[in-house]
Amino acid sequence: MEDNNKKEVPTDQVNNPLHGVKLADMLTELIEMYGWTELGKHIRINCFNNNPTYKSSLAFLRKTPWAREKVEQLYLRSLKGKIEHITHRLKKN
Repeated sequence: MEDNNKKEVPTDQVNNPLHGVKLADMLTELIEMYGWTELGKHIRINCFNNNPTYKSSLAFLRKTPWAREKVEQLYLRSLKGKIEHITHRLKKN
């Protein structure tokens, strides 16, 4: 029996490391990793610096492309840093 529910990745998304990653998940991970104060230092936008809440920040990021892009860039840099850290630890062992 074939699985007709499988969705293929569009060709324009094959090399996109953010394909399938939700903005909400990125924001959650960045908040857990940095906290609001540090996140506000990395990305200087009011929704991270003035009485930040998850809901209001997510709403702002969804309607503000330039801010969303900054979050995506920080998320990718953070992932790269995690991978480099793990690789370094594995090489030591």
